Amino acid sequence: MKISILLPYKENYSPEYPGAVSLFVSSMVKLSKFKKTTKVYGSTHYKSFLTKNYENISLKKGIFASQTKQYINNFIKTQKSNVDLIEIHNRPNYAFQIEKLNKKIFLYFHNDPNTMLGSKTETEKIKLIELCTKIIFNSYWSKNQFLTDLPSKYKKSQKLIVIHQSINKKNVNLSKKEKLISFVGKLNSAKGYDIFGKAIIKILNKYPDWSANVIGDEPREEFNFSHKNLNILGFKNHDEVLLNFEKTSIAVVCSRWNEPFGRTSLEASSRGCGVIISNRGGLPETITNGIILKHLSVNSLFKEIENLIVNQNLLKKLQKESIKNFSLTNNHISKKIDECRINNFTIKNLNKFKLTNLNNLKILHVTNFNERHNGRLFYNSGRRINNGFIRLNHSVLELSDRDIVSYSRNLNDFKGSKKLNEKLLEIISNYIPDLIVFGHADLIDNETIKFIKKNYPNTKLCQWFLDRMDGEWIKNKDRFIKKIELMDANFCTTDPKALNFSKFNNVYYMPNCVDQSLENLEIYKNKYFKSDVFFAMSHGVHRGVLKKGKVDAREHFINKLIDITPNIKFDCYGFNGNQPIWSDDFLKSLSQNKIGINLSQGKSSNFYSSDRLSQLLGNGLLVMIDEKTKIGNFFKKDEIVTYKNLSDLSEKIIKYSNDNYARSKIAKKGRDKYFKYFNSKIVADFLIKKTFGINKKYFWEKII
Repeated sequence: MKISILLPYKENYSPEYPGAVSLFVSSMVKLSKFKKTTKVYGSTHYKSFLTKNYENISLKKGIFASQTKQYINNFIKTQKSNVDLIEIHNRPNYAFQIEKLNKKIFLYFHNDPNTMLGSKTETEKIKLIELCTKIIFNSYWSKNQFLTDLPSKYKKSQKLIVIHQSINKKNVNLSKKEKLISFVGKLNSAKGYDIFGKAIIKILNKYPDWSANVIGDEPREEFNFSHKNLNILGFKNHDEVLLNFEKTSIAVVCSRWNEPFGRTSLEASSRGCGVIISNRGGLPETITNGIILKHLSVNSLFKEIENLIVNQNLLKKLQKESIKNFSLTNNHISKKIDECRINNFTIKNLNKFKLTNLNNLKILHVTNFNERHNGRLFYNSGRRINNGFIRLNHSVLELSDRDIVSYSRNLNDFKGSKKLNEKLLEIISNYIPDLIVFGHADLIDNETIKFIKKNYPNTKLCQWFLDRMDGEWIKNKDRFIKKIELMDANFCTTDPKALNFSKFNNVYYMPNCVDQSLENLEIYKNKYFKSDVFFAMSHGVHRGVLKKGKVDAREHFINKLIDITPNIKFDCYGFNGNQPIWSDDFLKSLSQNKIGINLSQGKSSNFYSSDRLSQLLGNGLLVMIDEKTKIGNFFKKDEIVTYKNLSDLSEKIIKYSNDNYARSKIAKKGRDKYFKYFNSKIVADFLIKKTFGINKKYFWEKII
């Protein structure tokens, strides 16, 4: 991976007077596994640099020319086509200017985003989220500042992450600590130097065996504090600052302004100081153990310093725990950054990373769970698949999209889809799923899915579809195709080759599954039956009643079958004046029949069947199915019965209606086979594995 790091214009990437950005970048570069393929770009008048892989961008002086614009344009000229990633530090406006390079961008914030060119407005922030692969903040406080006034759907975007700054800790000899109090930073009111100065004079007067060191300067603001034990040392380089902290007992960082992070307190903590900080900005995130001033004043600071001087046990405890619990080391943070890079660029590594988490995924399942029908449609495929996820020990959150739409319709949102899409994004921001599964979720619009992909790049997406997609149902194919390229994987209950999906490499055949909690009858064990043959149609599950004037070719087929099959009692629903049946009524009727006919609408299509197959086979009926569907290829001859035509079906119905032994034996074997290879747990695992790009062959894949 080739990486270009762009520093702010005039950032001093030199051992002489380096800023926080330069120190952070140089530390990360030195430890990165990509250090040999990383180059740092900047503009400084100093001749020595913090790392060797630095290129100084030369600029021409001009009265009217923008130096910053020239800086960016010259940087663009340096970028070769094989650069994979550009990382911009602390200049969000640069991102808009290098967009033309069409490279992945990481943007690092080291200051308050709301004060910076390019990230002050809502519009700018949203554009940055869309443009950047990752936006990295140095504290949660900085991230929250960025999120101020942004719509809630952005709050948990996976593009927005926190990676703190770092320093290597040193296990100093705490017994050699001196009676020394240190202040490091700009000597101005924003840093609270005036507060420190007044408090420290009082301390030194009261405790003359203690001294204080002040490191820093500020020519624009002057405070004159003097005491024989107060040492004003001026500016010191970074190494000298760390050496000072090694002998310091108490370090004070009492900023008035909201520090986005605060390296001074971080460095003091890494050297075993008892640290006192103000409760401003990201400062509390810099220490694991220390004292946080609830109220910043001369008096409160004096009291806390005095408390540590008087209470030596407390001081030693803070010093010891500062070292022991210090975790923001350069090695740790560098690994986090490299991991972030890898997960966004290397699919192989990403899958390896994800594989470790596949045993406990957070899954959001969006489909029609039919809550509004009061249990009438409880036995549905969405619930079977959902149970499969749960049986695999995943955390599953269900969103019944059609119910939300039904409850949300109003004059301003006639379809209810606006509310649904908003609710989905809100749920994602709270749940942060690893996988989102869409089942027939037509009212989730593509713009919403694109938003999810951009803002939650670590979340995988897939869709499943059960309906016919050929012949007169070609519109269903359009529904399916609409989302194909937005999904990591797509699943349908027809052989994809029969639907001419060869141009898509992420479409898979998915069998209708069974679930032991839904298909729990063992009808083959029954000895007494009301009828011989069961067949049911719905004519639209949402209506739940027979639609007048509706004609279905299956009616003619079954009626002809009845006519040519004497002495056989048929139990049929959904036509001939018999209303469709649902839920418990469906199961009761099912259990009172010997044979079930699995007959789908239209001409037979390769491996297609409705979920009726699951209901019939799963509950232990002898199932008869048209051999042209090829579903019989999954079974042996003694596990299911296939028929060639109407007369063949009639003959086989007569045969097995009168042979209870053969019928029950085949029904049992068929049920056992289906539960072995097509249960909800296996199918759910199939959906997950394919979506995450894990190569595993399933039973049905070896056949179709």
